[in-house]
Amino acid sequence: MIARALDAGINFVDTADAYGDSEEILGRALKGRRDDVILASKFARPIGDDPNHRGGSRRWIISAVENSLRRLQTDHLDLYQVHRPDPDTDIEETLSALTDLVRSGKVRAIGTSDMPASDIVEAQWVAERRGLERFRTEQPHYSLLDRSIEREVLPVAQRYGMGTVIWSPLASGMLTGRVRRGQESDLRRVTRFAALRDERRIDAVEKFIPLAAEAGMPLTHLALAFVIAHPGVTAALIGPRTPAQLDDLLAAAEVHLSDDLLDRIDAIVPPGTGVGRMDQEYDTPPIESAVLRRRPAEERSAA
Repeated sequence: MIARALDAGINFVDTADAYGDSEEILGRALKGRRDDVILASKFARPIGDDPNHRGGSRRWIISAVENSLRRLQTDHLDLYQVHRPDPDTDIEETLSALTDLVRSGKVRAIGTSDMPASDIVEAQWVAERRGLERFRTEQPHYSLLDRSIEREVLPVAQRYGMGTVIWSPLASGMLTGRVRRGQESDLRRVTRFAALRDERRIDAVEKFIPLAAEAGMPLTHLALAFVIAHPGVTAALIGPRTPAQLDDLLAAAEVHLSDDLLDRIDAIVPPGTGVGRMDQEYDTPPIESAVLRRRPAEERSAA
């Protein structure tokens, strides 16, 4: 699959330390072809039960990158990304550690994934103020079903000249047409992810299927072409599981959507909105401590 993708012109490969044995597989598959691709990996998601094997601390970043380099059988990563924001670690510590990796040559550029727009702005400001490497990319979720990043994330990324690499443009398989109302689905993940059972999302899919058919293309082509049509999007990640799926998705790269078709898409899911959310998306942690949402008792009594 990997060799077939590279032969077809794919030149960006994204993985993460949290993706099971993905890095080992890529390390073997890219032997002799490492320089043909932009190789990206990620850190910060929990690895095992050890609380120290996660997050954006300097301690874990230094260990995580060495582990990824070893598994990928390479001496550098072209892009190293914070897989999810780490509210327990100051962003300056994360940027400082990543800056050292860039200066040592182990990493060429750094990026983020699922980072809120406000955090992106803060990170850019800290990097400029402290003379640190700045995040060059953001990897958000974006699809026909969830366009919320159009409000802030994409405009902020464009303002700072950041590339955006979209994950799951097919919404975990919903936009392949395999999840239909009133039909048994062969998608095994339906029982695992609530988003695949969300009635609002299924309703939208049922509207997109005839729209794609009327336009003379598979739903997968409509979904991918829509994502890469946005001027703020650099690339979309595909995750085919069979050679046939790969061939179908490669063909979508040649599809261009008319303004009329884009307007009809807007009528189903308006710009900047979404119907439900992906299970894997990052949510800002809730405020659990009363101290964070109330003034101290002595201040209240004085008032």
